[in-house]
Amino acid sequence: MLKIILPDLGDGITQAKIVHWNFQEGQRVSPEDDVVELVTDKAVFNVPAPAEGGVIKKIYYKEGQEAPVGSVLADLV
Repeated sequence: MLKIILPDLGDGITQAKIVHWNFQEGQRVSPEDDVVELVTDKAVFNVPAPAEGGVIKKIYYKEGQEAPVGSVLADLV
């Protein structure tokens, strides 16, 4: 199982808000697809799918929720 993790965004940023999921559970993502859009008080970021791609099995945070850096945002199979 692959995991999409909220990466270190630098500049002392410790969390980000989920703005929009570009894919939903059960949908296939290709390598490097932007899966989720995040926003912090400094910038907007996109998190890509891992190089292997896969099907989104579970999304852990809903749009509008805050997630800490290093947390698992979604699982892929």
